[in-house]
Amino acid sequence: MTTETNRPTVGPQDRASGGLQLRGITKRFGSLVANDSIDLDIRPGEIHCLLGENGAGKSTLMNVLYGLLQPDGGQILIDGTPVHFDNPEQAMAAGIGMVHQHFMLVEVFTVAENLVLGREIGTAGLLNMKAARSRVRELSTRYNFAVDPDAVVENLPVGVQQRVEILKALANDAKYLIFDEPTAVLTPQEIDELIAVMRSLRDEGRAIVFITHKLREVREIADKITVVRRGAVVGTAEPTASEAQLAELMVGRAVSLTVEKEPAAVQDAPRLVINGVSVAGASGALVVEDLDLDVAGGEIVCIAGVQGNGQSELVEAVLGLLPVSRGSITLDGRAISNLKPKQTIDAGVGYVPEDRQHDGFVGTFTVAENLVLNSFDEPPYARGIALDLARIRSNATDRVAEFDIRTESIDTPVSSLSGGNQQKVVLARELSRPLSLLIASQPTRGVDVGAIEFLHRRLVRERDNGTAVLIVSTELDEVAALADRIAVMYRGRIVGVVGPDTSREVLGLMMAGVGLDEARTLASTATAPAKDEAPADDAALEGNRP
Repeated sequence: MTTETNRPTVGPQDRASGGLQLRGITKRFGSLVANDSIDLDIRPGEIHCLLGENGAGKSTLMNVLYGLLQPDGGQILIDGTPVHFDNPEQAMAAGIGMVHQHFMLVEVFTVAENLVLGREIGTAGLLNMKAARSRVRELSTRYNFAVDPDAVVENLPVGVQQRVEILKALANDAKYLIFDEPTAVLTPQEIDELIAVMRSLRDEGRAIVFITHKLREVREIADKITVVRRGAVVGTAEPTASEAQLAELMVGRAVSLTVEKEPAAVQDAPRLVINGVSVAGASGALVVEDLDLDVAGGEIVCIAGVQGNGQSELVEAVLGLLPVSRGSITLDGRAISNLKPKQTIDAGVGYVPEDRQHDGFVGTFTVAENLVLNSFDEPPYARGIALDLARIRSNATDRVAEFDIRTESIDTPVSSLSGGNQQKVVLARELSRPLSLLIASQPTRGVDVGAIEFLHRRLVRERDNGTAVLIVSTELDEVAALADRIAVMYRGRIVGVVGPDTSREVLGLMMAGVGLDEARTLASTATAPAKDEAPADDAALEGNRP
């Protein structure tokens, strides 16, 4: 591991070496140091995983490398020669390609049209689409992508759209490929296919940077692991390092990655009953169709599925943010379909939204103010039209202690807190009153590993209090750890409801729309063996343990 005191400088050996090197890269946004003198060596024929929490500075570093951001210090070298990129076009010309987490595709264009966008093939101002289609077919055949050059991107499954992103980089003969959180919207089977593609690219001599915060994937694919925390490299590791060891490097302390919970004491009658519900999206088309689901008190039901299959709209319909077109929703026997959100909250629903910054808090408000957002106008926090500021502050002091919210003061604006502490504020507010139903959508998105540990414990404790808990998550590890039952959702419908011991293979097939019985049959006949858990020891970690 390189540290502040022994960081190597660029010398003759560096300049003679091949590959891509980052030396002392620093990037600031005002007073925030997003990248702090980072060194990184990216070598051909190697998959280099850049591991770190959301907000650790991984994507910022790669955006500097790709020319999207300009560094405030340091330099980039290719084969020992310093280079500078003012924009992505210059980076691409130097052989660097990037597969973005949020696809940079024009959805109404065909695959071939997206491939030539920005580097049009043709003469006299005319596009040579024949050459573009030929290039798509050539690359598709070489990497077994099976992508139709004339397919319109918006009609392609998410996994195929990602292949188009990869094709765009390969069409430019990229020697260095950056994959930024590439598995966020993929099923487990699509993740396996992506890993196979990345290995194929590595084996033909390309260098790959794989940015992620998922420990399982890192250990599956990495040849080398660099861990980034708070904008600085804190260590390197071998793929044989355990997930617990990697998590400790990421967070700076030992972290429990297992959720301790007793078997659910499920109440006889369900508290939440969703019966034949259909919900229309912004375009007017149904995004939830004839859906049935129930959640009993004392259990956690997790909705699993690739994002964009109606999960968000279903949750918003339960809360009253979207109208229910057909069907009914009842809570403790009372109809709550199409109530206003305030009425739904007053009926005993707690809500942790998937986008906390947009829907979960007011960033300019203080911690104390955000902790009473849904009840500031009611006793004990208000007397008529007057706020009881002493009670609001007392509540904040208690909640900050109970939920271990790391803040300088209860008067600190929530926008200045870390993602994990912002999420704790939201959860603390929702759990500050008796609930019949708690809905948590992507409850640990953008949250550090240490905060995840705490949030999971509180969700389980709420279940044990007899609350019906409905969780929406795209993280299968989280689903398996928390759920008493798993409802898999695909294109607005529940494909099946299974137990938490269901294999990832079966869940992955269901997430792709395969029925439960067929998924079990297909999974049982699969020939690919599971990857054995690699032995782990302290020798797998290099440098100083934080």
